[in-house]
Amino acid sequence: MPRAFRAAAALIALCVSAAFANAQSLPREVATRAEIYPIPSLTLSDQQFLSGDAAAGKAVTVAGEFRVAQGTGKLPVVVLMHGSSGVGATTEAWVHAFNAMGISTFVIDGFTGRGLTVVGPNQALLGRLNLIVDIYRSLEILAKHPRVDPDRIVLMGFSRGGQATLYASLNRFNKLWNKSGIQFAAYIPFYPDCSTSYVGDTDVAARPIRIFHGTPDDYNPVKSCKAFVERLKAAGRDVALTEYPDSAHGFDSGLLGAATVAVSANAQTVRNCQIKEADGGVLINASTQAPFTYKDSCVELNPHVGGNPATAVESRKAVEEFLQALFRLG
Repeated sequence: MPRAFRAAAALIALCVSAAFANAQSLPREVATRAEIYPIPSLTLSDQQFLSGDAAAGKAVTVAGEFRVAQGTGKLPVVVLMHGSSGVGATTEAWVHAFNAMGISTFVIDGFTGRGLTVVGPNQALLGRLNLIVDIYRSLEILAKHPRVDPDRIVLMGFSRGGQATLYASLNRFNKLWNKSGIQFAAYIPFYPDCSTSYVGDTDVAARPIRIFHGTPDDYNPVKSCKAFVERLKAAGRDVALTEYPDSAHGFDSGLLGAATVAVSANAQTVRNCQIKEADGGVLINASTQAPFTYKDSCVELNPHVGGNPATAVESRKAVEEFLQALFRLG
């Protein structure tokens, strides 16, 4: 073997050894590997989604970041779905918490590929149910991944993503759109909007649903979620709602130290709307019986958002304990 080749080989071996040594000394919250995936999806109106009209959808590619936690073999995964402001810093706090537990994470970006950054001031920019398609398409990717335990994948979402997380549990929607061959092991919506009633919406997957919400939330009020939870419980579903006082919409930004509540300027809220699915997959305003639009008089502006460090930590601990038991982590 030529001397130069031997020297190069020795250098490579040294670098590889150093890489392994560094990996072994990484803080637990740091993943050992990050992978970026294109996610073939569709952009649909709510009516197209509800009627299962895939042919009418516009093809789009969104993206997902998969971080493989430290550990060996097939690992559990939490899929995270953002809210109306896209992927933000709070998501990173949750990613680090889960990676530290030996749980991999898959963060979906449903906006950038659609040319969006935020939809809060104009929720009509994207159908309310589109993110569910992105979620199911991500599940197709994870179902085939050699480092993923397909029986231990949990879905977690925030605000608009919390709404998508909650309704992704519906058996009807799974049958229409989930082609992965697997189901999520649990659903964890944070401060979702529960103001819409869908046909058959108490027929959810036989998996735990754990909702986390704040009492003074005036963006997506907890009242409508309480009503939905009661309907689910009456149907014998495994659902629980944890409610935190003094916790505004987005209270888990307290994981970053945020402790101020402020107006989300010009953001639209349907807090005083009652929306229901009518014939043909049309969403109607229950008060007017007309098709719902974001120009309806029940749509208001300027709800509040803000963090609460104390309840953010409480909710993180509750989620960690839930996942510890669900995933049977040692």
